Amino acid sequence: MMNGGLQLAEIPRVKRISKEDFLKYYVKPQKPVVIENLIEEWPAYEKWNLDYIKQVAGDKVVPLYDDRPITSEFKFNEPHAEMKMADYIDLLKSKPTDYRIFLYHLMKEVPVLQKDFKFPEVGLRMIKQLPMLFFGGENSKVFMHYDIDFANILHFQFHGKKQCVLYPPSESKYLYKVPHSLISREDIDFTNPDFNNFPVLKKAQGYVTELNHGEALYMPEGYWHQMSYLNAGFSMSLRATPRTFTNFSKAVYNLVVMRNFDNVMRKLGGQKWIDRKNRIAVKKTNKYS
Repeated sequence: MMNGGLQLAEIPRVKRISKEDFLKYYVKPQKPVVIENLIEEWPAYEKWNLDYIKQVAGDKVVPLYDDRPITSEFKFNEPHAEMKMADYIDLLKSKPTDYRIFLYHLMKEVPVLQKDFKFPEVGLRMIKQLPMLFFGGENSKVFMHYDIDFANILHFQFHGKKQCVLYPPSESKYLYKVPHSLISREDIDFTNPDFNNFPVLKKAQGYVTELNHGEALYMPEGYWHQMSYLNAGFSMSLRATPRTFTNFSKAVYNLVVMRNFDNVMRKLGGQKWIDRKNRIAVKKTNKYS
């Protein structure tokens, strides 16, 4: 299927799946899947919506991020604003906004939320830490990236709908990956790509789905993902350790070497370092045109 000119196949969907079939058909071959009825028994399935979050966490001051590109001033994990959760939810419900929440331990701040979910028995080595919640306004987007720890991810959508575009690691060479980072060029709009400036994107073969309330998306380790909030809503991710020594080694390298090297170079070179990386991304990727 072509999506804005991109080669994107629909992610397979199942209502329910056994642990054995999940491992055999999706985890071992590293293929994504949407499980529609994985969490019907969770209290969160019925309770979690924006009004409930406002009720239990409205007084918490939360960090907000928008879609401005990473610069020498604003780093990847540095928030651009903050407000009380109640005010943020009112904003989400009133109009489209670019403001998003991520990398915030709401469950630690509001322990009552911890009673509403459980780690599913699907055969993954789940990392038993408190999961983070992710919020976004209508039409807000998370840029194309992959996760630093090469985790296998179960991503659960609540209150609203989002479009998820995924690419396997094999397609990295076509995605204008920025060196010494986990992102593609941030000026690429994967909902409406500019093939004049980024022609090699046409060669990348990926996946797409629309994720609805209560559905779980399995993203294999190292998969690129870009999320677009079609409605205001929020989601939660559970993580599992990499299954292979190779990907575990990549995760250690990313965490220990790459991230620290890039931080040092950003301090030394500032915006020139970032601009140089963006130029290299185009030069290297266009060799495949």
